[in-house]
Amino acid sequence: MTAPRSGDLLYVTRSASVQFTNPIVFRVIRVLGWRTYDGWLWLEGYQLNNKGDATARRTIFVQQAGLQSGEIRAPVKQ
Repeated sequence: MTAPRSGDLLYVTRSASVQFTNPIVFRVIRVLGWRTYDGWLWLEGYQLNNKGDATARRTIFVQQAGLQSGEIRAPVKQ
């Protein structure tokens, strides 16, 4: 995946960072220019719920190679 940009929706899973055992949908505000390890990024943005509403503003540390394009996923009805 190319570097995220402002407004991008990302589906963040454990492949991006071990802290995301429960995947989240994340809307990027900006990529922070903080120095870090090669291939890792600090992102500022909003965690979204399944309706696309922001539920928390967050700063996350992730591997760029583990990021996926996001989508809002409706809950599974059983």
